[in-house]
Amino acid sequence: MTATVHRLETRGQPSLDPMIALVAPDMNQVNTVILDRMQSRIPLIPELAGHLIAGGGKRMRPMLTLASARLLGYTGTRHHRLAAAVEFIHTATLLHDDVVDGSDLRRGRRTANNIWGNPATVLVGDFLFSRAFELMVEDGGLKVLKILSAASAVIAEGEVNQLTAQRLIGLSEERYLDIIGAKTAALFAAACRIAAVVAERVEAEELALDAYGCNLGIAFQLVDDAIDYVSEAQVMGKDAGDDFREGKVTLPVILAYARGSAEDRAFWEAAIAGRRVADEDLAHAVALIRRTHAVDDTLARARHYGQRAIDAIGPFAGGAAKAAMVEAVEFAIARAY
Repeated sequence: MTATVHRLETRGQPSLDPMIALVAPDMNQVNTVILDRMQSRIPLIPELAGHLIAGGGKRMRPMLTLASARLLGYTGTRHHRLAAAVEFIHTATLLHDDVVDGSDLRRGRRTANNIWGNPATVLVGDFLFSRAFELMVEDGGLKVLKILSAASAVIAEGEVNQLTAQRLIGLSEERYLDIIGAKTAALFAAACRIAAVVAERVEAEELALDAYGCNLGIAFQLVDDAIDYVSEAQVMGKDAGDDFREGKVTLPVILAYARGSAEDRAFWEAAIAGRRVADEDLAHAVALIRRTHAVDDTLARARHYGQRAIDAIGPFAGGAAKAAMVEAVEFAIARAY
């Protein structure tokens, strides 16, 4: 294979449309699996699960499984059920996250826990995890099961790590990257890698797709954390400043705190401890973040990881699948602009 270098560009208006068009026939099959496997004789389960599954998400993770399979020229059908399993894992973690965070809004809609309460939301999340593992077992591939089950464990570790880091103003950038690498990037990486497994490709190609997904996932989360301080709810799908009010120490806060004056640091210590969370406090936090260029530098890091994602698939042959995967990275970055 010969490598082709692609440069990350964010000046245009990249979108997921090429990837959506690329995987549309396969995605129809995945949606059929999702709708079938979210059913239960207990009416609350499909009602609650359907609220989130039909809530306007782009289903980027299962699309990455399908696009990676297209990149490799895979013509089978195993990836349909596995992409559905990826989406169930993601949906289950969202349900659990909203309970942990006490969130009221996701993708512009009321969260499941806000409507049905925490106990039902946690239990339906458990149901969806179980469905995901049923699909993995039905696939019969031990390596696929190993990759997705390991990713599920890493995601849970990342969430616990984030929980123990909540309101910890001294959080290091290294630990922050460890958290987002686990809670976000791990599933992106696994979603891409399993395509190489079902296509029976060499380990080097597995690892290349793993690296693409991992770096894309980190870039995606860095952008999310940046625009929490500079965007409106309709862009984020949640209330702007949620991370601030919940005491989450993300990279913009880490950078602003490190670069601030003694007075600035005293403000951040009080804010992250939960003592400065009024609207005027959020406005002051945004001003400090802008003054210290914390968002600019967070987005610069996102572009770095985005370029690493694109470089990871450089050795693969060009074509519609590769172009769509490159543009997906550009889209992840461009959401902030």
